[in-house]
Amino acid sequence: MGFAHNNVLPGNHFRKDWQRRVRTWFDQPGRKLRRRNARKTKAAALGVRPLTLLRPAVRGQTVRYNRKLREGRGFTFAELKEAGIGKKEARSVGIVVDHRRRNSSEEGKKVNVERLKVYKTKLVVFPRKAGKPKKGDSSADDLKAATTRAAFPLPESYVAEAPRKITEDERSFEAYRTLRIARANARHEGARKARAAKKEEEEAAKKK
Repeated sequence: MGFAHNNVLPGNHFRKDWQRRVRTWFDQPGRKLRRRNARKTKAAALGVRPLTLLRPAVRGQTVRYNRKLREGRGFTFAELKEAGIGKKEARSVGIVVDHRRRNSSEEGKKVNVERLKVYKTKLVVFPRKAGKPKKGDSSADDLKAATTRAAFPLPESYVAEAPRKITEDERSFEAYRTLRIARANARHEGARKARAAKKEEEEAAKKK
C-alpha cells in the first residue's frame, strides 16, 4: 500500500486483548435466586405488613386506554383530606402521596376516597410497645382479627347501567351550549364584577 500527499499515516490497532474486556452475564440465575431470597427475608421481617403500598385508581391518558383503570403514583391531598387521613399519617400506614397530581373529575375523586375509606376500615396498626398503645393504634380486639398481606384490588373499571327511558330534561339538554356558556361566564366574571362595582359607585355619587 503506497502513501501519497499530506495524509495521516494509518495506525490500525488489530492486537487488542478484547477477551479480557467482554462483559459476561453468567451469574444471572444466581442473582435472580438471591433477589428472591432477599424479598422473602424482607417480607418475613416486616411481619403482617402488606407486600405493596396502596396507590390510587386512575385512568389511562390516551383515548386508547382511558376506559381502563390502573394504579397511579399516589393520592392527592384533596382525596386524603376528604377521607380524613393526614399527609404524614398516610405515609406511615402504607399510603402513597403525590403532591403533583390533581383531581380532574368528581367521579375519579369519589372512587379514590372510597378506596381510602375501605382501606382504613381494614387497616390494623400494631403498637410499637404492646403495653403502651399510642393514638391511632388499633384496639385489642382488632389486633386479634385475621390479617392478610394480599394486595388491595382495584375497583371495576366499568359498571353497566340498567336500561331506562330517556327523560325530557335529558333530551332537551344542550351539553355543548351549556359548557360554552359556563366557560364564557368564567372568562367574563372579573370584568362583570368591575362593571357592576363601577355602576354602584356612579349611582351612589348621583344620590349624593
